[in-house]
Amino acid sequence: MPVAKPLLLIVDDDSLISESLSFAFAQEYDVLTSHSRSHARSLVRQLRNPPRLALVDLGLPPLPHRPDEGFALIGDLLALHPNLKIIVLSGQSDDENARHARTLGAVEFVAKPCDPARLAELFRQVLRFDAPASSDTAGGLVGESLPMQRLRLQLGQYADLAYPVLIEGESGSGKDIVASHYLHRLTGRCDKPFLALNCAAISPSLLEPTLFGYAKGAFTGASTAKAGYFEDADSGTLFLDEIGELPLDLQPKLLRVLENGEYQRVGETQTRISTARIITATNRDLRQEMKAGRFRPDLYHRLSVFTVTVPPVRETGLDRLLLLEHFRKHCAASVRTEPFTLAADAQSLWLDYTFPGNVRELRNIIIRLTARYAGQAVTAGQLRAELDYPDSTAPPPGPSLDAAQPDEVRQAARQHLERAAHLNLDATLELWQRCYIEAAIELSNGNMSETARRLGINRTTLYNRMEGWNRQ
Repeated sequence: MPVAKPLLLIVDDDSLISESLSFAFAQEYDVLTSHSRSHARSLVRQLRNPPRLALVDLGLPPLPHRPDEGFALIGDLLALHPNLKIIVLSGQSDDENARHARTLGAVEFVAKPCDPARLAELFRQVLRFDAPASSDTAGGLVGESLPMQRLRLQLGQYADLAYPVLIEGESGSGKDIVASHYLHRLTGRCDKPFLALNCAAISPSLLEPTLFGYAKGAFTGASTAKAGYFEDADSGTLFLDEIGELPLDLQPKLLRVLENGEYQRVGETQTRISTARIITATNRDLRQEMKAGRFRPDLYHRLSVFTVTVPPVRETGLDRLLLLEHFRKHCAASVRTEPFTLAADAQSLWLDYTFPGNVRELRNIIIRLTARYAGQAVTAGQLRAELDYPDSTAPPPGPSLDAAQPDEVRQAARQHLERAAHLNLDATLELWQRCYIEAAIELSNGNMSETARRLGINRTTLYNRMEGWNRQ
């Protein structure tokens, strides 16, 4: 049998570009094209198998000369399929857009116009890197920091229990690894099925038959009866990622399964029983979703019998070096080359960076460094080009913001203004606030009450100021 071609999604509102690239890549890939964020999102949701690659133009409608829609689509596609490799194509070749696209999860950024032959080689290179989110022989989590030790302790307590577990954490932090490795592989259910369904990746109208199955003739196109995920999971584990995307009208049916195991296929009256263990994950604050009326409180309390939080990279201190070593060796081995090393000044920069895109961003940085500097010592300048440090909003060097030293602060601000070509005051102040909050979190070892005390605010104010970071 012929080997199936990898599926490539091209998203560009310029039909001439889409058609020419489709023709150029048709021999190596099955190519799908889209012209907008909403169309691409809908198209990917309807696919039986997700694309392995996506080429996304930043300047999508309704504002083709601004990157907002392209940035948003990167997040959308990775929420639907976290392992999708995204290459960004843009007529705006400035470094700030490139860095931000990579932080959101894009593997690479290519400026227009681009030679199709160069793109084809880049595609092949990206597909050669087969780096899982964060796996090791001990069970899937790399790191020895206190937050990681605390997470492992909780997972050891909850792993073999039959109760649901809710996994919270920012995008790119590795929630799927926690579910598959710790809450399934290391339990008595390890010889049973492990099924994962991303609730954001399925059209809302298809979620119910996907979960519960359907009878023949239940709807147009249902030519035969089909089992759903609950039935196929049997007495194994069913992992529902992005549970916050579950439609409100479907939530009572999931609640019923959690309460007594009962469900029905769409179009049937026969009651079936599920013995699967339910694990869910979200990067949303479901408590806020409840307050907004988008998530049922009774379902939330059923799903969160046990709750674990996967810490963001910025809270795990020197684990950045362990992750560097892990992925550096893995990436080099996957393409049969020598691993790169970090020069001393680059290592300091690595430890100072907060990795807003978490493990996914960290892994993609290592993939790029491996491709460009295999067997070499990466300098601080070369590393800085891969990190999301926008020049116009970077905190100025010098004294801290201390109300007792206004002259020094004013001088630092003046130096910053002299260096910055286009300063955004709101973005600069927001970055200063975020840096102080993140530093306080690190100093407090993740204790949010202690963090709030250090900052001189209450916990409610702290959470309010942090709200929305996951969606930025």
